This record gives sequence, structure tokens and C-alpha cells, in this order.
Amino acid sequence: MHTLADAAARGYLPPTMHRLRLIDDRLPASNSDGEAAQRVAEDEGLDAYSTIVASVADRLLPSVASLVVRRGGRARGAGSAVVITPDGFLLTSAHVLSGADSGEARLADGHEVGLEIVGRDPLSDLAVARVAASGLPAATLGDADRLRVGQLVVAIGNPLGFSGSVTAGVVSALGRSLPTRAGSATRIVENVIQTDAALNPGNSGGALADSRGRVVGINTAVAGLGLGLAVPINVTTLRIVAALMREGRFRRAFLGIAGGVRPLPPRLAASLGRRSAIEVTEVVDGSPAARAGLRPRDLILDVDGQPVAGVGDLQRLMVSDVIDRAVAVRVGRGGELLSLSATPVELAA
Repeated sequence: MHTLADAAARGYLPPTMHRLRLIDDRLPASNSDGEAAQRVAEDEGLDAYSTIVASVADRLLPSVASLVVRRGGRARGAGSAVVITPDGFLLTSAHVLSGADSGEARLADGHEVGLEIVGRDPLSDLAVARVAASGLPAATLGDADRLRVGQLVVAIGNPLGFSGSVTAGVVSALGRSLPTRAGSATRIVENVIQTDAALNPGNSGGALADSRGRVVGINTAVAGLGLGLAVPINVTTLRIVAALMREGRFRRAFLGIAGGVRPLPPRLAASLGRRSAIEVTEVVDGSPAARAGLRPRDLILDVDGQPVAGVGDLQRLMVSDVIDRAVAVRVGRGGELLSLSATPVELAA
């Protein structure tokens, strides 16, 4: 499994992003007995659960901003954002900034500053904005891939205009899917976090944090009472954030198929050491897949030398690295294994 350190080592993160405080950061330890005694006195009225939530709030509230966005010069929406660098980069939800041409951010210290929209990626529901400020308290970013069901999480945002609101709950489920759309393109955001921490309109773009105050998700949707969803912070989404900071957009490759997961025949599964593949249900006319000779009912087994067991695997491979580059596609067709070559193109925005 790749780590966030791997992402930095491989050059996925731009120079600005190297200033992010990642999960390997540690708070300075206190060696003062007096400070320890004072902390005990402050916490003696709190149970363990309350102590954790209060600690997360103390650490993260200064890093969460309230947004007001304008469309055509008029205030048309509100949401939340998380400060991710000291020099003013904010991470929020793409739908919060949808159609916006300007806006303001109210920082935790009460200052209001103009908002520059750096980039949006509706297909991941992530966006980056920036304010003209320095020395901001940047949040520590965690890794949602390490979460477990039942783990305590804390949501911080500005629901219904009430800034600096804190709610707590647990990770109710992992691996949820969130359909997103941009123009004619659709995509499934994978590994979405489900939580019962109360989320309301205005929480979108705010932080979902673990018990150590590390941001593990960006709150994105309220699917029902006690059912909130957050886009995970992990290596995949950090690549998107890095591209938005650097280029203002995230480029994706387009192959031109529709399909779903299908169990492999027992003999093929045994020989490949896996249980499933993508069954092609539709091939777009004139697409890279059509030119490569892919057909409905083909089973896509590998792309560019990487195993493909589900739609999410294929989505993760359709990034800028493979645009306009011939990649090998191994398929199963009528009991035979075939090797094809496809050249994905850039997905139109």
C-alpha cells in the first residue's frame, strides 16, 4: 500500500504541498511537570470521550474557515473549508464553489478575506481556493485508508451559518461509493467515509478528523438522518489536490467503456489468483476502446500491466500518465486470453 510519504517521494506533490503537515508530524512533548498537572486539572471534569473531542476541537477549529461564494456578484452559497498550507491554500468541496466567480472566507480569528478559486474537480468533489494571508494554522492531514469502522471521528464546519460547530460520531462504514457528474462525464468516488456525526447544510467542505485531530475526510453530503458522507484524504485524493494547486485542474484519461464487476470463471480465477474482472457492457463508438478492438462481454483483466478487479481499479489507472500513450489491455474473450493495445485520450472537461 502506498503511503503519503511515497506520494511526496514520487513527485506527486508540488513544492507548496511539501509544507503540509502530514500524519508523521508529532506535537512537541511537554517535559514540564507543572504543565502536566495543569492539564490534569483542566481535564478532570471531562470523561475520556469528551476529552478527546475537546482536544480535537482545540487543535482543528483554528484551521477551519467559513465560506461565502458569489455568482454574478451576488451571494449564492455558503460552506466550509480547511486551511492546508500556512500561505493560504484552502481545501473544500467542489460543489461549494460550483459556478462561483468570487467569494470571501471568514477565518477562525474573525478576519474576512477575499477568496481566489484555484481549481475544482467535480468528479472527486474536491476544490482548492486561496486567500491572501500568511502564517495560517494549517491542519494536519491524515490517511483515511487507516480508518476502521467504529472509530471516533469529529466533524468541524459551519452548518447553517453557525461557524465553528463541532459534532462527533463514529465511522459507520467504509468503502461507500458516491456518484459524481461533470457535464457528460460521470465517475464514482470510491472509499467514501460514512459517519453518524451530525452534518447539515454548510458543513460541506469542512473537516472530518480522527481522534488525534488529523483530517481524514472532507465532508461532502448528507444522505439522511445520521448518515453523512466524506471524501477520504488518502494518496489518491492528495494527487488530485496537488494537481489543483499546481495546474488548477486534474487531468483524467478516457478509455470509452461502460462495465461492471463480474466473477471470473473458476479455472481462470485459479490461474490468475483473483476472483473478478470488469465485464464490458458498452463500448463508445470512435473511442480508444473501440479502436483497440474491445467488445461488449469482454472481461478486462489487466491494464498497463496492472490487475483490474473492479471499476475502481480502472478509474485509478485513468490518470494523466496514460493520456496519449499506448497501454496494454489484457482481456478474456470466449475462454481465450487476448492482448490488445489502447491509447486513452484526455477526458473532456
